Amino acid sequence: METTPAPIRALATEAVHAGRDDLARQGLHAPPIDLSTTYPSYDSRAEAARIDAFATTGADPDGPPVYGRLGNPTVARFETALARLEGTESAVAFASGMAALSAVLLVRASLGLRHVVAVRPLYGCSDHLLTAGLLGSEVTWTDPAGIADALRPDTGLVMVESPANPTLAEVDLRAVAHACGSVPLLADNTFATPVLQRPVEQGARLVLHSATKYLGGHGDVMAGVVACDEEFAGRLRQVRFATGGILHPLAGYLLLRGLSTLPVRVRAASANAAELARRLAADPRIARVHYPRIGGAMIAFEVHGDPHEVIAAVRLITPAVSLGSVDTLIQHPASISHRIVDEGDRRNAGVSDGLLRISVGLEDVEDLWTDLDNALGSTPLRGAGNCATSHSLPAPADGPAVATALLRS
Repeated sequence: METTPAPIRALATEAVHAGRDDLARQGLHAPPIDLSTTYPSYDSRAEAARIDAFATTGADPDGPPVYGRLGNPTVARFETALARLEGTESAVAFASGMAALSAVLLVRASLGLRHVVAVRPLYGCSDHLLTAGLLGSEVTWTDPAGIADALRPDTGLVMVESPANPTLAEVDLRAVAHACGSVPLLADNTFATPVLQRPVEQGARLVLHSATKYLGGHGDVMAGVVACDEEFAGRLRQVRFATGGILHPLAGYLLLRGLSTLPVRVRAASANAAELARRLAADPRIARVHYPRIGGAMIAFEVHGDPHEVIAAVRLITPAVSLGSVDTLIQHPASISHRIVDEGDRRNAGVSDGLLRISVGLEDVEDLWTDLDNALGSTPLRGAGNCATSHSLPAPADGPAVATALLRS
């Protein structure tokens, strides 16, 4: 990790250079991959002191690496870069997004703070982890306006996702952070990425990413990361060391490489998504389109017909779970990503059985529209149902509207 103060640079510049600032001094251009699991040390007294220091604070040990479960130089480069992009002191990477969330919950539970206040919808497995109490946590589900009233003396965390998976509902992060008081706010920023928003600037203390998605960006790496202050990062490192949810160095390398193109990818995919959302909103075969105010490359829409027929009919677009890759993916949340959520809770959160979610990639938008149009070909035309209005993509007078599904506190 870098120890010198970071210069103030634009996001696009940080994406390319953060975590790599020392390479030229080493005569390198591309970051190296350190695959070592252990490292030689001939001074066992000094080694003992470093281990004691880590056990006390969770700070990265000074000097050479010790053991792969404590940390890895390649992974540390990615952590440095992501922290710079999110505007936090530190970041701690894990083997998956769920491992990252689990570590946050364990840190708070270790202080006797097992109660979580959360706003639906969340990613389905995040919802399940909280609801099932698998880590001994207890959750109170509320809307943003009810957060302050839901807090208890043992509340250790407030969790939101904005834009949310899969409805793209947005929350006012600044208002939510104010309602949290001294309780840390964890914002899942997977859909937006730091290109579109930096939650710590609005009061969040913790920023969660499924790095599998946009941060990696190519569908070939699984990882999670929490951006936060150094104090919390130290506790997360201790949990990571104890539980073994470490990120493989090759994954760290791929993520660092992915960050270098993150701004370009997100902006290009977002432009495609905005155009597809506009066309879907004007299509009588579509009952409702959800596209967030913040923009981005995710679209959710509800069809009048059978959503499973649309999934089966795409040819260019890939019907698959996950998101954030350079290619376009489509899935039916009620069948896959949110299947594990109770059906009633799922529907109350806006995840209807007719909802489809698209992660828009970098293909030509006309090719994407042709594939979608063909897949929708047999979908019944719109009836006389009601559709919400939109602030950003107003619908034609004879077509369905774009529902932004904003949740305000």
